[in-house]
Amino acid sequence: MSSVNAIRASLVAAALGSMSIATACQVGLSRERGDTGDEYRVVPEWPALPAGYRLGEVPGVAVTSHNEVLVFHRADRTWLAAEGPISRPTILKIDARTGTVIDSLGANLFENPHGLAVDADDNIWATDTRLHQVFKLSPAGELLLTLGEAGVRANDATHFNGVTDLAFAPDGSFYVADGYGNSRVVHFSADGTYLSEWGSPGADPGQFNLPHGIAVDAEGRVYVADRTNVRIQVFSPDGTFLHQWTSGALGRPWGLEVSADGFLYVGDGGDYWSSNHYRSERPDTLPLDRARIHRMDLQGTILETWGAYGRSAGQMVWAHDVAVDRDGGVYVGDIRGMRAQKFARGND
Repeated sequence: MSSVNAIRASLVAAALGSMSIATACQVGLSRERGDTGDEYRVVPEWPALPAGYRLGEVPGVAVTSHNEVLVFHRADRTWLAAEGPISRPTILKIDARTGTVIDSLGANLFENPHGLAVDADDNIWATDTRLHQVFKLSPAGELLLTLGEAGVRANDATHFNGVTDLAFAPDGSFYVADGYGNSRVVHFSADGTYLSEWGSPGADPGQFNLPHGIAVDAEGRVYVADRTNVRIQVFSPDGTFLHQWTSGALGRPWGLEVSADGFLYVGDGGDYWSSNHYRSERPDTLPLDRARIHRMDLQGTILETWGAYGRSAGQMVWAHDVAVDRDGGVYVGDIRGMRAQKFARGND
């Protein structure tokens, strides 16, 4: 891992040094006042977990068409800590309004849960970075499809290497961010047939250094959180590079979601991951990192920002993934905070 981190660090330096490229491709990242009224506030005592139940690290969140929130967590497992399937259920299905747990799924299936998405039929799709696989589950948790070969790292049409996230296009096809070992986005048909791919290691437009989160808008444009390159890249449906957004105001994007009403929500998980500060045995002695959520328009303008680093209500440690329900509620999966939180406007 040290050699990989060294390579990634050099690529970040190259990206930050290539200001002419960034400036030429950047689209309005100035921050404006929110245009929809009250600020987002954390919803207290959400979710309403059963007595004694504790979430593990939460890398993924998603919302079904029935306004059920799916929380993907690692139970008692930490990042790549041990081999073998997690015996506890790793997906909780939660009522968006009440926070009540409706169902629990995914026991004995995942080794290192990471990305989560829901298709138009409410099937649940998830990625596992240790198994290098994408899983499709029915709404009830039945395994319907697996992409990739368990435990096999490769870079071809039928394998992944540290696959991170996925997102669905309007036509039902989907895009997979294959990011910890590979540096690409892979496009599949709705039934899982390989269609195409793009990307290579690097910091130039169209290249990646850890494509971590991914989202698709109503026009089919693909948004990629290129985490180690500290930017969001935007592509046409066929992978043609359109824009890249990078600035101090945006920070380091980890997770992305395009809402039904056409806004891009971004989780800025901060910089400790890249600096190895997260390995500290005394996190209380470290300076505060960033942990926040942005709401942006699809031209790259930041409209609102909220959240702070910490473990109190409304704060986050690693804002790893973000999802939005049909009523505008925003959900954040927090890795180091080991929780999911809901944010809503005013007293919603």
